[in-house]
Amino acid sequence: MKNRVSYSFLVIFFLLVDFVAFAQPGDDDGSGGLEGNDPPPAPINGQLIWLGVIAIVFAYYSIRRYRKLA
Repeated sequence: MKNRVSYSFLVIFFLLVDFVAFAQPGDDDGSGGLEGNDPPPAPINGQLIWLGVIAIVFAYYSIRRYRKLA
């Protein structure tokens, strides 16, 4: 049980560090305005389709393996 709690804290820590590490720094000039020079939006990469296909194949493989063990 203690190992599982430690693992949970470790996973949560790395998820939060990842969020903070890739956050964009703000330029707070005190005006409080939300309008300004926003950077152009990032394009959605076409490789996301392959990531979804691999995820579905992996899920199928995991479920099939789990059913063999049970």
